[in-house]
Amino acid sequence: MKKLQAWISACRLRTLPLSISGAIVGSGVAYSEGVFVLSVFVLTILTTLSLQILSNLANDYGDGVKGTDNENRIGPKRALQSGIISPKQMRNAIVINVIICLFLVLTLIYQAFGADKFLTSFIFIGLGVLAIIAAIKYTVGASAYGYKALGDVMVFLFFGWLSVLGTYFLYSKQIDFLMLLPASSIGLLSAGVLNLNNMRDFESDKLSNKHTLAGYLGLENARKYHLTLIILAIFLMLLYFCLSDQLSISLIMIGFIPLFIHLNSCNKVQNPKDYDPQLKVLALSTFLLALIFGASHILI
Repeated sequence: MKKLQAWISACRLRTLPLSISGAIVGSGVAYSEGVFVLSVFVLTILTTLSLQILSNLANDYGDGVKGTDNENRIGPKRALQSGIISPKQMRNAIVINVIICLFLVLTLIYQAFGADKFLTSFIFIGLGVLAIIAAIKYTVGASAYGYKALGDVMVFLFFGWLSVLGTYFLYSKQIDFLMLLPASSIGLLSAGVLNLNNMRDFESDKLSNKHTLAGYLGLENARKYHLTLIILAIFLMLLYFCLSDQLSISLIMIGFIPLFIHLNSCNKVQNPKDYDPQLKVLALSTFLLALIFGASHILI
């Protein structure tokens, strides 16, 4: 039972709603344009979840073998850190998950494009492989980009632009540049979740020689950076709704309420450990915003 609980913990279930937020946003726009396909939606969600779980397992492994997850860390104890799961078992789980991801990526691309759009399929296969590599290289290996303050940029690109625009393209076979606004909004909020994580682990990351953007900025500037991420995300989402005449601005405003509550809570934090519950709050707030976004496109 303890080992099962350790594997569930390693999958980090609280990160999963955030991971599919971009897919929901892209699917919502596709639905409003009449190009939504249920099978593509299901496969997109499954692929995204699998990639997120892969990232979580690789993160557990990378930080575990590097010694970053230690007794100085504030957050929940990780699987390798606990000793319940061995490095070899985690590596095997990562390999299995990579196979699952590749299978889902190929199935999704075939479902979306068929066998005749070879070039488009090839590009998306490349993006899928790139996403798998990025999921692993965040903390694994000597060149792990999460240790070089590049995590925020990568999260913005993969959770925001690639997730939203890529999902929409799977349905429509075209790019709508106006969607860069909500895509950027989701990307910024996702980067905010990572920033919270890095502010929480500020001291332990320094001791472990893990260089994050929060570490370079310092806690006070990281708090200002966090505020900027959330406010800019709200502004870009609001701008999209203002430019889309058919959409109800009042509906999306409901989705902003938890974000403002979150900012108020973060402003009161005195101890870095108190950022930990805000990780779940911001992740679920982003997911709620994505659901409201999708609903607003379904209801028009």
